[in-house]
Parts: sequence; structure tokens; C-alpha cells
Amino acid sequence: MKKSILITGGAGFIGCHVVRNFVNKYPEYRIVNLDALTYAGNLENLKEIEGAPNYQFAKIDLMDEENLNKVFRDYQITDVIHLAAESHVDRSISDPLSFVRTNVIGTVNLLNAAKGYWKEYDKHLFYHVSTDEVYGSLHDGGFFTETTPYDPQSPYSASKAASDHFVRAYHNTYKLKTVISNCSNNYGPNQFPEKLIPLCINNIKNSKPLPVYGKGENVRDWLYVEDHAVAIDDIFHNGKPGETYNIGGFNEWKNIDIVKTLCNIMDKKLGRTAGESEKLITYVTDRAGHDLRYAIDATKINTELGWKPSLQFEEGIDKTIDWYLANEEWLNNVTSGDYQKYYDDHYDR
Repeated sequence: MKKSILITGGAGFIGCHVVRNFVNKYPEYRIVNLDALTYAGNLENLKEIEGAPNYQFAKIDLMDEENLNKVFRDYQITDVIHLAAESHVDRSISDPLSFVRTNVIGTVNLLNAAKGYWKEYDKHLFYHVSTDEVYGSLHDGGFFTETTPYDPQSPYSASKAASDHFVRAYHNTYKLKTVISNCSNNYGPNQFPEKLIPLCINNIKNSKPLPVYGKGENVRDWLYVEDHAVAIDDIFHNGKPGETYNIGGFNEWKNIDIVKTLCNIMDKKLGRTAGESEKLITYVTDRAGHDLRYAIDATKINTELGWKPSLQFEEGIDKTIDWYLANEEWLNNVTSGDYQKYYDDHYDR
């Protein structure tokens, strides 16, 4: 049976890298990108493959059960890689219900569509992509492993934890073949500039303030997005059904150190005086319920599947800055909102 893979959220940051990888690497697969094109979905991210014979796009919201079922029928979907999600913690604090709708109910709707269409569950895979934030905060050292108890601390992480539980429940109750991965913070090209790294790159370029929560002491593990896309490929093809895999970059950094590193690199690239951009750093009131530290133990995926990140943070951040500086039009379209016209101009004809 020819694989027809539904990748949800494929116009988003991580999703576009996964879609491009699968379309280019597996011409024998049909790749169906399902995205609602909310503010974080940008089809410009996929313009290089939009004419590929093995690529299709469907503009559908996960709340639209009727059209979800229709996509499975029309494209004879054999497998799912589920990335679509509301993902910004600040937005979850101000509007938690939208995260419940997309991340929880949307995931259940997708599970139901798969369960209803697939007849022999052992021949199909539902791969759910999640986050390390479901584990809560590390205070006493150590690392998150696949057996770390869930302890979500924000509406975002609570919604992702709930969706993880539903995926496992469908595996245990209905014998749907599933796999879950939980990743650390991603960075790299095509990230929406509300997140820390692209926000700082854009603000440094335009000499705008660099907001840092609290004292900037919060620690995150950073994973280059293209390395994450490779890990998803490996898990999809070789992961064990019913298992969870943690994907980490082995790059722990304090937020303030990341901001200062961005300032130093960009001062050199922009020909500014050393230390000039650091003057833009502005400390703001800390985020409510801000987890102190996340850190992933990615031993399992390394040992079982042979995956490990190809880039250390210093190399990845340099490539990331170069991409944003070389793609000023993309960044301007995103910050102005013009990118949202891309669907009308290229698809809705």
C-alpha cells in the first residue's frame, strides 16, 4: 500500500521543516499538509515544494469533524504525523480555552477520524508530536526522561499533557498504533517572531527593546529545528508503537545568556560597536507560573534509533541569524501580516 501521510500543522514552524523533508526525501509517499492557517501558519514556508507532485494542501480546522473525515477518505490517509497545536505559553495564559479546543478536542477529533477510517490498525501509525513542558519544571538538577511523571504548570502544557493522555488512551483502549515524542525548545529558520530567538533577532536588527522575563535565569534546552525534523522521520519509520521518545538538543542555556549571545553575534554581523545591542535588554515582570528549567535526556532515541543532534547551539544560532538576515522579506511579511494573503494568492483560485 502506498503511504499517504497526513501532516497536521505543516505550515507552521516545525511542521514546514517536516513537510519539506518528507516531500523531498520520499517521492513515493503522498504528503497531505493539513493546516487551519491561523496566525502561526505560513504557506510561504513551503513555496519551494508547493508544486511537487506528491504534495497536497488542505485548509481545515481540527474542530471541523466533517472535513477531517473527508480528508481521510479523499486522500486515503494511511498515517498521521500530528504537529498542529497552539503553542505559545503567553497566549495560553490569556486565552486557555483556545488551547483546549485545538490541542485537546482537536487531537481527539483527529484520533476519531483515524479510528473511524482505518480498518486494520496495525497497518497504520498515529504519531503525536508533543513538548517537554508536560513534565513541569526541574528544580534539583537531573533531566526529563520518558518515565518522568507529568506535572504541567501552564494552560499550554496542561493542554498538551491532556492530548498526550488521549493518544495513549486510544492506543490502550482501541489498539490504535500510536507513538509520541516530547521535544525541547526548537529554534531555527521560519519561526514566528513572537518566540524568544526570532523576536530578539528582529528587535536587535531594528534597535527595539529586548524584553527578558524576570532576571532571565530560566533555563531551556535548545534543539535546532532541522535536527528535530530528522528525529521525527526516524521515529515515524523506526519507533516502537506505544512508546514515547524524548528529543533534546543537549544545549542548556539561560534565557539571558541567549539574549546576550544574540546581541554579541549580531553586533558583529551588523557592523555595530561591541556591546551596543545589549543596551536594548529590558527586564520585565516574570511570566505567571514560569517554569525554572527544562532539560531532556535523549538517551533512548539515541540508543534505540541512532539519532543525535547534528548542531551545537553556537553553530545553529549562527545559521539561524544568517537565515533571518538573508530573508528580510519573509520577516517583514510575517511582522506586517502580509503573509496571510499567500493562501488567497496561490491556492484559493
